[in-house]
Amino acid sequence: MPPECDEPIKVLVVDDHAVVRRGLWAFLESEPDLEVVGAAEGGEQALDLLDGLEADGQRPDVVVMDLQMEPLDGVESTRRIRARYDDVEVVVLTSYADDGLVRAALEAGASGYVLKDADADEVAAAIRAADRGELQLDPAVARRLLSSLGAALPDQAPADLTARELDVLRLVGAGRANKEIAARLGISERTARTHVSNILGKLGVTSRTQAALWAVREGLVDLRAD
Repeated sequence: MPPECDEPIKVLVVDDHAVVRRGLWAFLESEPDLEVVGAAEGGEQALDLLDGLEADGQRPDVVVMDLQMEPLDGVESTRRIRARYDDVEVVVLTSYADDGLVRAALEAGASGYVLKDADADEVAAAIRAADRGELQLDPAVARRLLSSLGAALPDQAPADLTARELDVLRLVGAGRANKEIAARLGISERTARTHVSNILGKLGVTSRTQAALWAVREGLVDLRAD
C-alpha cells in the first residue's frame, strides 16, 4: 500500500516508446500518492518540458527515465537533469541489466535502476524510495553489480575513517549529492566535497558508485530497501 501523503509525488515519464509512456502514465495515475505531470519521448524533449514545468510551478520530484534513446540517451539526460535540477531524482527504467550501463547511470546521478520486466508496484516503490532520497536497484541488478565490483572494493574500513566521514559515506550510499549532504549535516558544500574526496582516497576507490557499494556491503545503507 502506498504511504499517505499530503502532497502527491510529481512524476515525469521519459521513454521513446509511446505504449510504454501511456502504460506508465495510466498505472502511476492510479496510485493515490503519485501524480504524472508530463511525458517526453526523449532526453531533449524532457529537458525542455522540465523548463516549462518549472515555470508553471509543476517541477517533478522524480523522473522515470529510459536509457536507450536517441539522439540524447538516458545516461546523458540524467546527467543534465541532475546538473540543472539537483533536487529532481531520476529512476532508470530499462530492459538492460548491463553492469556498465548501471554504473554509468548511477554515476550520472540516478537514484534507482529498475528493469522493465519488474512488476508495476516495484516501479512505484522505486519512485517513492527516490523521493525519500534512497538509492534503490532491482535486486538482480544489485547482486550483479556488487559481484562485478566486489574485487575492486576494499575488504574493510580503514582505521582512520572518521565518524563524520562515516556519516557522509552513509549519505553517499543513499544517493545524496554534495549539496544535500551539506544541508543534512550542517556543513558547507565545499566541506562535503572534501569529505567525499578523503573517503575515496581512504577507501582506495575512484568513484562515488564504488564508495556507495562499499557502504551497502558493510551495512551502512540498504541499496535494496523497499
